[in-house]
Amino acid sequence: MKYVIFGLGNFGKSLAIRLTELGHEAIGVDNNMTKVEQLKEKITHTVCMDCTDKSAVSSLPLKDADAVIVAIGEDEASSLLTTALLKQLGMKRIIGRVVSELQLTVLEAMQIDEYVLPEEESAERLAMRLDNSGIVDSFKISERYSIIETKVPKKYIGMSLAQADFTKRYQVIVLTVLTVSKASENGLIKTFTKASGIATPDTIMHEDEVLVLFGEMKDIEKLMH
Repeated sequence: MKYVIFGLGNFGKSLAIRLTELGHEAIGVDNNMTKVEQLKEKITHTVCMDCTDKSAVSSLPLKDADAVIVAIGEDEASSLLTTALLKQLGMKRIIGRVVSELQLTVLEAMQIDEYVLPEEESAERLAMRLDNSGIVDSFKISERYSIIETKVPKKYIGMSLAQADFTKRYQVIVLTVLTVSKASENGLIKTFTKASGIATPDTIMHEDEVLVLFGEMKDIEKLMH
């Protein structure tokens, strides 16, 4: 898959390198030539340009990108201008980096409903989500084990956890099931999740629900496929 990352500070750099390591095509964009030069051997492609320049940004292969990530953190104005420019250019999937409440408010006003916080760990979590479209979120709790939020795989819709028997088949434990809903709040569409409590063998898995899984990533990936 192809991703364009605007901003190669700590967060953008970590994300672009991780996506490249996972085998994706990552295009890192920054207006700082030093950063671009330092990363050209670690990222698929690096480009030095003004991210708020429409003609420059238009020259990028945006139509071929599966998502663009605005990782600019130091300059909130540039981050918001870049995001607005990408919306104007018709990008459907834009993921924004949030560094303040005001920035979050503006992103929501622009109908950007995917965003991340600027911790470096979030770069790893976002990379995992982009690497596998079924993953909603992830949290690595040790070198071996992770907690993963994932959409219910189609083949298990309508089955109970006892019927699916993930523990025996994949050595994966279902901690709980999340119901996801969207509602309008102050004129903005927000996503809400509600946990159903501790999962039991009788828990039925429905379409559009999210499973919270515990196990090794290699086993979770087998379950998802």
